Amino acid sequence: MRIITGIYKGRHFEIPRTFKARPTTDFAKENIFNVLNQYVDFDDASALDLFSGTGSITLELLSRGCSRVISVEMDRDHHRFIQQCLEKLGTNAATPLRGDVFKFVKACKQQFDFIFADPPYALKELPTIPDLIFEKGLLKEDGVFVFEHGKDNDFSQHPHFREHRSYGSVNFTIFT
Repeated sequence: MRIITGIYKGRHFEIPRTFKARPTTDFAKENIFNVLNQYVDFDDASALDLFSGTGSITLELLSRGCSRVISVEMDRDHHRFIQQCLEKLGTNAATPLRGDVFKFVKACKQQFDFIFADPPYALKELPTIPDLIFEKGLLKEDGVFVFEHGKDNDFSQHPHFREHRSYGSVNFTIFT
């Protein structure tokens, strides 16, 4: 896993082979962030990374200048890996939380400039996540929410839908 651009550009982190998470591919990550540059100024932005997995998006957000990133991941080993990556970077701008994303979202009282969610594609609650984000008011008024999902999901009729991007088997829906 590598950081695409920013202050930590080119840094590599070896993901243990035992991990169940599938990190967003470098190709898909680079392309979606290129699209996001027209929507989000990451400098000093606050961000939320849900279903963080390996922490790839959290690290990319920090590298691009986010002043604060909350990373939520349930798996103990993945959470520990994210903590280790942050320690290697020597940053304290991220808060890696170990816990259930749905419980976090329901209890969260903060708002964010940018939210990224990459749940397991087979998660039965996956279709409810965009509504939950907006019902709980987690996104600031001009904020952007990016949702990574499989090809079988279509959110184009959602009232906050902005656009859909597909890179191979990776699909992103952008909400504003």
